[in-house]
Amino acid sequence: MTVVDPVPENLEFACPRCRSTVVETYYGPCRSCRDELRSTLGGDARDVTVADYVPKMNVTPNAVATKD
Repeated sequence: MTVVDPVPENLEFACPRCRSTVVETYYGPCRSCRDELRSTLGGDARDVTVADYVPKMNVTPNAVATKD
């Protein structure tokens, strides 16, 4: 039987962005870096409309598809 070590609830590590020592649940940017990234890079969600696909004129239908 294999004994598995329990996962610690919080990890202590250096923030990969600002290199300050932090205690967080998951590895990644610290809370202040995340807030700064959201304020500078984050944006509002928006709907993007995509035009329908129109094949080029030099594209011909498959010979099997046009077979009578």
